[in-house]
Amino acid sequence: MSPARDGPWAPRLLILLVVLVLGLFLLLPLIAVFTEALRRGLGPAIAALADEDAQSAIRLTLLVAAVAVPVNTIGGIAGAWCIAKFCFRGRGLLIALIELPFSVSPVISGLVWVLLFGAQGWLGPWLEARDVQIIFALPGLVLATVFVTFPFVARTLIPLMIEQGREAEEAAATLGASGWQTFMRVTLPDIRWALLSGVLLCNARAMGEFGAVAVVSGRIRGETNTMPLHVEILYNEYQFVGAFAVAALLALLALVTLGAKVLLERRTGRRVMA
Repeated sequence: MSPARDGPWAPRLLILLVVLVLGLFLLLPLIAVFTEALRRGLGPAIAALADEDAQSAIRLTLLVAAVAVPVNTIGGIAGAWCIAKFCFRGRGLLIALIELPFSVSPVISGLVWVLLFGAQGWLGPWLEARDVQIIFALPGLVLATVFVTFPFVARTLIPLMIEQGREAEEAAATLGASGWQTFMRVTLPDIRWALLSGVLLCNARAMGEFGAVAVVSGRIRGETNTMPLHVEILYNEYQFVGAFAVAALLALLALVTLGAKVLLERRTGRRVMA
């Protein structure tokens, strides 16, 4: 296919179709969320966000993301470094393990943690005897979130680091640089924008995760409810203004994350072109 043969209408038609699809499946739901949140005015929406249970859900969501994102950042960098810079037996298996959360339902991943650490799980009695609670508590939320968000940093870095090759690191090692010096002065400057992009994606998913967190949280109001779970509870109780207000806050956080990611991609593009 070429523009000369198909005429000017072909690309315009494709652009129109893309705009219609994006408008129907992305823009329209966002508009609906904000419209419902502000249906009774700004005051009730702010009051819903200031509710004690909503504040608890917001704090818990931010806390879980604050723990899960650094863990996945360190793990993602380590995994990408191993895969991109070294050749070893089991490299394909490591890639498959990194991508495993993409192919497993979040609900299934939550059930796995329940089977491991629940009261009737493999380690449940041992943990209960030592008064350690993982399921229906903060550790379970963090574990579930770490699992489902682990691939984002690694999969963002792996293609870039493979494309960059190993020549710079090998040259640094030849000149006597240690592994840490090589990473900080050679590798990190070349991947920092892609790393920030992966961190943003990981953070967005961590704050919006529902399935895995719903299984391990117990949905204890004011204690283990994250923002997505709080939205569901309010909606089921017909508190639509509160539900859509919290959903609008989640959507706003996602839009801010998306905007930051676009800016990073533009910055990366300018640097590559330079």
